[in-house]
Amino acid sequence: MRSALATSIGFVALAGLALVGCSSGPEGSSTTTPVLASVAPGAPSTPGPSSPPGSTAAPGGTSAPEGFRAVVVHVRRADGDVESYCVWLATTEAERAQGLMSVTSLGGAHGMLFRFGTDQSSQFWMKDTVLPLSIAFFDERGRFVSATDMDPCPAGSSTCPTFAAADLYADALEVEQGRLATLGIGEGASLDVTDQSCSAAT
Repeated sequence: MRSALATSIGFVALAGLALVGCSSGPEGSSTTTPVLASVAPGAPSTPGPSSPPGSTAAPGGTSAPEGFRAVVVHVRRADGDVESYCVWLATTEAERAQGLMSVTSLGGAHGMLFRFGTDQSSQFWMKDTVLPLSIAFFDERGRFVSATDMDPCPAGSSTCPTFAAADLYADALEVEQGRLATLGIGEGASLDVTDQSCSAAT
């Protein structure tokens, strides 16, 4: 996503506008169907979980995602503790293709969640994505599958590396690079996505 927590975050979900093909090759592999992960406009009006620290827009850059709804997700850590977070939600092909492209801030949200509705193997890339991101994949039951860090595609590069999950997944969460562990996301964790709107105001 710039958003295949392709999240201020840019990934390319190749399935249509956001999914990157149906291959599950290793990180850095090249495919014909990349997934865009980025951010969209519009922040919900209802209050939700607290905003993460340090999410500020860079001077002169595109700040928060616009046009996306934000919802509450619950993360059950491996030790059983449950934390609630506010994330941007990308569910349509257009939203997944836009992801976090060109944004310089998550706008107060903890990340961007790409929902596909069914297990698949589309890959992500960082074309036109400004923020370094980490992405975590979850299966249809919300169980953690795998995670990886994604760096922005070098400016002027004709090709961008793609990033795949270790197995089939149904949800992908893009967050600021290095923040997965602080959110309790890793081996043994699980994700529950609610329909509750939250505020991701900066």
